[in-house]
Amino acid sequence: MARSKQALRSITAQDLYELQLLTDIRLSPDGQRVVYGVQRVDRTSEKKYANLWIAGTDGSSCRQFTQGDQTDAIPRWSPDGTRLAFLSSRKEGESAQIYLINVDGGEAQRLTDLKGTIGNMAWSPDGSSLLVEFTRKDQEAIEREGDEQKKKLGIVSRHYTRLFYRADGQGWLGHERTHLLLVDSSTGIPRQLTSGDMYDEYDASWSPDGSSIVFCSNRRPDPDLEPDLVDIYTIPASGGDMRRVETPPGPKGMPVFSPDSKWIAYIGPRDPNEWWQNVELWIVPSDGGTPARSLTRVYDISLTSSTLNDVGSGEQMKPLWSADGRVLYFQISEHGCTKLMAIGVEDGTLYTLIDAEGTVGTCTVDTRQQKMTYFFGTMTDPGQVFVRDMDTGVQLQLTHLNEDLLAQLDLGSVEDVWFKARDGHDLQGWILTPPGFDPRKEYPSILEIHGGPQDQYGYLFMHEFYYLAAAGYVVYFSNPRGGTGYGEEHERAIWGRWGTVDFDDLMDWADYVQKMPYIDARRMGVTGGSYGGYMTNWIIGHTYRFAAAATQRSVSNLISMWGTSDMNWVFQLPHGGKPPQESIDVLWDRSPVKYLGNAKTPTMVLHSEADFRCALEQGQQVFAALKYHHVPTEFVVFPEEPHGLSRMGRTDRRIERLESIRRWMDTYLKPGLGNSRKPEVGAK
Repeated sequence: MARSKQALRSITAQDLYELQLLTDIRLSPDGQRVVYGVQRVDRTSEKKYANLWIAGTDGSSCRQFTQGDQTDAIPRWSPDGTRLAFLSSRKEGESAQIYLINVDGGEAQRLTDLKGTIGNMAWSPDGSSLLVEFTRKDQEAIEREGDEQKKKLGIVSRHYTRLFYRADGQGWLGHERTHLLLVDSSTGIPRQLTSGDMYDEYDASWSPDGSSIVFCSNRRPDPDLEPDLVDIYTIPASGGDMRRVETPPGPKGMPVFSPDSKWIAYIGPRDPNEWWQNVELWIVPSDGGTPARSLTRVYDISLTSSTLNDVGSGEQMKPLWSADGRVLYFQISEHGCTKLMAIGVEDGTLYTLIDAEGTVGTCTVDTRQQKMTYFFGTMTDPGQVFVRDMDTGVQLQLTHLNEDLLAQLDLGSVEDVWFKARDGHDLQGWILTPPGFDPRKEYPSILEIHGGPQDQYGYLFMHEFYYLAAAGYVVYFSNPRGGTGYGEEHERAIWGRWGTVDFDDLMDWADYVQKMPYIDARRMGVTGGSYGGYMTNWIIGHTYRFAAAATQRSVSNLISMWGTSDMNWVFQLPHGGKPPQESIDVLWDRSPVKYLGNAKTPTMVLHSEADFRCALEQGQQVFAALKYHHVPTEFVVFPEEPHGLSRMGRTDRRIERLESIRRWMDTYLKPGLGNSRKPEVGAK
């Protein structure tokens, strides 16, 4: 029986502990079963664990397959469907290793003892080996871990000569590179296929007959100075010399052989260093006989999975060939959705397989391509496993994760809005009204601004939005120019021009929402993270219309951002393409910190200590500038956390972040109206 509206409750920050999240989905070769991971949080230890589950594709059963407090990930069916290979960290402090388990039961058997990090793996077509992307641990680190005294003392110093020496979420990088191994599936003995102390290999795939492997690598003299000049290579599975496949210069990823091995499909934009360009679907003869060609350029679509959320989502899949090699399946981000598309390889006919208001994640098919399983999430559901009959298009939901929790909640209501910018450009946004909404009353509101900027908000679950709405706020969010999902010109509009038309679009959106009869114009707040933090900083330096702000993991100073981000010098590309030594005036003009002497909006500054994408100093400068100019402010710093705290951080810290933002907004948006200022759009 359905619950009455009166019996429902609002979502809380603590509900982050209760959410179960999908981590991977793979269909068995015979199409009868699907394996997937489910992540959970241990409230006592604050650790996240994931176990594997198996469901019948007829919807008959879902059962937990692996047990225990560890993380079981990247499940991969053997070609005959009798075994699963997966990664697991079953000893405290040990790197995840490959385990094998019989699908019909029994204990998992450890296959490898590799000192380092396994990034991905794939069975050979004959099941004799596993292709592994592996980054060996530095010998110095191995020796230190084997000596208790050295381990206790820790690292003495770090020495680097390469430009990219840190990575957000990973920390300080080792000196070993990522290479390809073949691991014997019977003995676990590894055989190294590639090597080198300057180059990495990634996105590796088998040829259908198992004789060859295709992968991506940047083999320039110094890849860190030309990071976008990636090439596609093939190498015999038996070992030997690699061969470069001739393709246009630029970023590339996810190369996949056609069923007859005569073609390779891959994705990438048409030019290097132009992040605004669509990610296109390309094919190239595997023998390099004719030039590569883009199949999707004429459609102005981008092969991305960029719909944002904060509770995990399905991964982007490699292009998927039909069994006869005539069709390729792929995802695109469009109008707040991530859709599943297909295109004819010969005639270029484009059609949509899944075009619902939601996000399609990982898709896999059985050997005969009669069934497809995939991740699908919506604004009101973090994600489920679905199966689709490839002939009839009939779809069946296999999992019901979080069903009991979601049945208890009143999340409020979301309205999809299309509106005109001041120059006539079409823009999309959403207005979330709180539980128990009464249109006759006036509400405080919060404008949320997404990061990227090459991302999009849309039809995927955002716990943060529902949490703020549950506190009595109208939460509204949109996709201003600069993001994905609305064509190349929409995305290109702010290239080299952050803080221009994107600011106008956001203010036009705020104008639109402010006119709603239920919006209190004197109690409007704004928040955003990363690029959304940049725009929050920009806004408080250019208008007084908002009564409160919270800037998160933000960019504030494009001059000091150069070289301190894990993106290093590359961060100059969206801002004119020149280093500070050649463009200091340009970078300063586009830096929000330049304008913070104008700021009056009470602003909370939130940042993570281990944020290597937007270094802590970016938030420190905002806090210092506001404090110096006597603007009410508070600095909230999260130890040990990376840039992605709001999505993947330790749960108690994620809760503290949410509660801090709410407390700040409550302080300035919920007291008596006498404490609020009249909006002055565009005023200084």
